[in-house]
Amino acid sequence: MPFRFSGVTFGVPAPRPVGAHLPLAEGVGKHRAPRLHLLGVAIALLLAASMWFYVQRVLVPYQEADAARYARPRGNLSDLYPRWLGARELLLHGRDPYSGEVTREIQVGYYGRQLDPSRPNDPKDQQGFAYPVYVVFLLAPLLKLDFPLLRLAFTWMLAALILATVWLWAKALAWQISRRGMIIFMLLMIGSFPAAQGIKLQQLTIVVSAMIAAAAAALTAGWLAFAGVLLALATIKPQLAVPLLIFLLIWVIGDWSRRWPLLASFAVSLGCLLGASQWILPGWISKFMAALADYRQYTHGTSILESLLTPIGGVVATVGLLLLLAFLGWKLRQAPPGTPPFSIMLALVLAVTVVVIPTWAPYNQVLLVPAIMLLLRDWRGLSRFGRGMRFLYLLVAALVIWPWIATLYLSLASFFEPAAMVQRGWTLPLYTSTLIPFGIMALLGIFGARTETRSATS
Repeated sequence: MPFRFSGVTFGVPAPRPVGAHLPLAEGVGKHRAPRLHLLGVAIALLLAASMWFYVQRVLVPYQEADAARYARPRGNLSDLYPRWLGARELLLHGRDPYSGEVTREIQVGYYGRQLDPSRPNDPKDQQGFAYPVYVVFLLAPLLKLDFPLLRLAFTWMLAALILATVWLWAKALAWQISRRGMIIFMLLMIGSFPAAQGIKLQQLTIVVSAMIAAAAAALTAGWLAFAGVLLALATIKPQLAVPLLIFLLIWVIGDWSRRWPLLASFAVSLGCLLGASQWILPGWISKFMAALADYRQYTHGTSILESLLTPIGGVVATVGLLLLLAFLGWKLRQAPPGTPPFSIMLALVLAVTVVVIPTWAPYNQVLLVPAIMLLLRDWRGLSRFGRGMRFLYLLVAALVIWPWIATLYLSLASFFEPAAMVQRGWTLPLYTSTLIPFGIMALLGIFGARTETRSATS
C-alpha cells in the first residue's frame, strides 16, 4: 500500500466577543467540554506513544527489510529535500529546478542514487521539483544550512506546527475547550498516523495546513488582509488550497463592502509571488505544468473517490461534490466567520478536498482537524437526530479510533512475538485509512444539512 454536507437563510447572531463559544445550531445550547481528568491525558499519551512505536519499530523496519530484499534505494527520504535542493540551485546557482539535471541530483540525495529505469523494483516517483517556483522564497533562509541539520530542525518545526494547528482551529471555530481537553486533542493529533507520516516524510502539507488554520483563525478575529496573505502562501500546494479559495471567493461576494480586503490582499500577495517567480525564472509556469503532468504520469495518483469507485465514477463524483460545495457556499455566503454555518462550510470544504485531490496519502488528512473538532464539540446535538445519526457517528468514530487500537496491539505484540512476525501486520493500522475522510465528510454533511433543516423549522 503506498504512503500518501432550501432556500433557507441562517439568521445572523448578535455580535459576540471573539473567541466566545458558538453552538453548532440554535437549541443545542452553550456547553463546555466535559471535565477531563488525568486518566484521559494518560490514555491519549499511551495511544500517541503506541503510534510512534509502531512507526519506528514496525513500519520503518519492515520498509527497510523490504527495500533490502528488492534492492530498492533508500536515501534521506525527505520530501523537503527536492524543494530545498531545487531552491538552492535556482537562487544560488541560477539553474532551472525543473530540469532533468537537477532532478537527477535530487534523486541522489533523496534515494541515495539515481533511479534506473532498467530496474523494475526502483521507485517510480522521480522526485522532480513539482511545486510552484515561488516555494523557493519560503526556503531561501534555509539554503546555506547543511541538510542533515536542517532535516532535524525541520522535524521539530513540523511537530510544533501540528500542535499549533490544533490551537488555531480551536480559535477559528470559537471552541472554548478546556486546557486538559486541548492537551488530549494535541496528543492524539501528534500521535495520529497522518501526523506521524507527515513528520517522517517531512511533508510541506503540514506547513500548508498550518497556514490554512492560521488564515481561518485570522478570519474569525477579523484580520481579513492577513488571512489573504496566508492563503496566497498556502498555494505552494494548489491542490489543497483551490477548493477553499473558491468557497472564500463566494463568501467575499456575499458581503463585498466588508470582506473585500481578503480578496485584495490575496490577489496582491499572489501577484507579487507570481511576478517575482517570473523574474527569477522566466516561463516557469509552463515548466511547472509539465512537471505536474509528469508527476501524475509516473505516480499514477488517484483520489480516494477513484479508489473507492471506478476512475470514471470518481471523476463524476468529484464534479458533483465540487458543484454541491459551490451551491452550499452561495447559500451560506452571508455567514460571519466563527458562526455555525461558516464553520460547517469551512470544515466541509477541507474534508471534500481530502477526498477529491488526486493524491491518496494519509498525511493529507491533517486537513480533517476542523471537521473532527466540530463533530466532537457538538456530539450532544446528535441525540436530536435519531438513532440512525447516532449509529453513523459511532461508526465514523470507530474508523478514526481503529489505527490507535491496531498500533497498541502491534506494540504489545512486539514484546512477545518475533519482530518479523509483527512486521507482517504493518498494514493493520491502515485498514480504515481510505474510509476515514469519506466517513467524516458524509457525517459532517448530513449533520450540517439536518442542522439547517431544524434551524429553518424552528
